[in-house]
Amino acid sequence: MNINATLWIQWIPFAILAWVTAQFIWPVIAKALDERAAKIADGLAAADRAKTELASANKAVEAQLAQTRTDSTKLLGDAEKRAAAIVEEAKKRAEDEAAKIVAQAKADADQQVVRAREALREQVAALAVKGAEAILRKEVDAGVHAELLTRLKQEL
Repeated sequence: MNINATLWIQWIPFAILAWVTAQFIWPVIAKALDERAAKIADGLAAADRAKTELASANKAVEAQLAQTRTDSTKLLGDAEKRAAAIVEEAKKRAEDEAAKIVAQAKADADQQVVRAREALREQVAALAVKGAEAILRKEVDAGVHAELLTRLKQEL
């Protein structure tokens, strides 16, 4: 056998195999590789979008936190003002109640003074009647009567 003939005989199946591979196998492999590259590119693009969305979400969260802090500070301030108003209102009520109690005590004291005066008047009237009775029992004498009246004045 000749070496050249062997090369040509081996060259024919190789050429047929290369042609079949180029026509039928290589497009399928290229298509699979292209699809895989597209999926990887889509995944990278999705990762970039997710990273961007995460950054914007973080900004939104920070803004919401800042708003919440501001709102909570405002609510605390309002609560403190409300508490101060409630304390002031309670003080005013207490002062009003104290004024009412003092006024009631004064009214009670005035009533007791009036009662004491009435009791004193009754005692004075009783003493006057007693003195008049004593005067009438004794004889009518101006000096004795004057002495009795001075004693009555001192008793009053």
